[in-house]
Amino acid sequence: MERRAEGSSGGVALMPLSRKTYWHLAGARRVPTDYEIGTSRLLYYVERGGFEVNLPTSDWYRRYQVASPLSCGGRWDLLEAFADPRATTYASYVRLQRDQEAFVGRVLEPTRMPAHDGTLEDGWVGMLERTLPPLRFVGHGLQMMAPYVGQMAPSGRIAVVAAFQAADEVRRIHGIAYRMAQLRLRAPGFGEGSREAWQSDPAWQPLRAVVEQLLVTYDWGEALVALNVCVKPVIDDLFTTRLATEAEAHGDYPDAQWLRSLAEDCLWHRLWTTHLLRTLVEADAGARAAVVDWVDRWTPRAVAAGVGVARELDGTGGWDGQAAASAAAALATAVLSGGRDAA
Repeated sequence: MERRAEGSSGGVALMPLSRKTYWHLAGARRVPTDYEIGTSRLLYYVERGGFEVNLPTSDWYRRYQVASPLSCGGRWDLLEAFADPRATTYASYVRLQRDQEAFVGRVLEPTRMPAHDGTLEDGWVGMLERTLPPLRFVGHGLQMMAPYVGQMAPSGRIAVVAAFQAADEVRRIHGIAYRMAQLRLRAPGFGEGSREAWQSDPAWQPLRAVVEQLLVTYDWGEALVALNVCVKPVIDDLFTTRLATEAEAHGDYPDAQWLRSLAEDCLWHRLWTTHLLRTLVEADAGARAAVVDWVDRWTPRAVAAGVGVARELDGTGGWDGQAAASAAAALATAVLSGGRDAA
């Protein structure tokens, strides 16, 4: 872009106009939103075809990012076409979770929770002890996978949503630890055997195997599909939605409200994943075939893990692991069929 300027001799000189911060969004012919400015074309190396310096790390990215079927043969413009349906920026995320944590702080208000916990049935406290403390280890696995997806994804917008998802998983872990501390006033030693349970209890071993398999899934596309389409929907449905329902049935309304606030985070994880994958599978046959293959490979593992945990942790039949698995099936169907709402 140029502008005209009068020279000292009366002539006319052409001078370059300085580019605006969002010059690359000028094609929209409107002022871009904060989300568009903050998330567009963040990864310079993608459009340049790789990093400036060739290092062993470069081979990793060529193998697990560039060669991934979900990278659509280097169609970076297609990947950049994805937009978070919530248009999440750092500022909006902080505001949202500030309000969420303020709500949880009121629900689990420390001066009144000891009296509430004192009214809970011993059997329900035992159920919480079998469930919540080992769930921290699940959460850590999910938290590590989300930033890996973001690190390897060939689009800044995917990196951004994955980073916020990782923060949501930290929020879940923090909430569990906080609730454990409260319940130790009712049941001293609450959760002290959780590491052993996670490593040895038969109830948790199928799920532990799945989480550990996730952690060595290096193709960024497979990692995303395995995590957000196959595994997380089962975990989230069991340990937020269904556990909240069980809490209500036992008169434990604070825990039900806290868990449902976590479920709202999980619904967003499903929503942005659906929007991204739908964008890719509708435009690229190779991406669609890969997603189908990954869903077929990972869904049985996730279902078996969910059924096993549900069966072992609650012998009353209050949880139906197979029903929890339907969350994953519904999400995969929505992605591949173009359904409008996967949440």
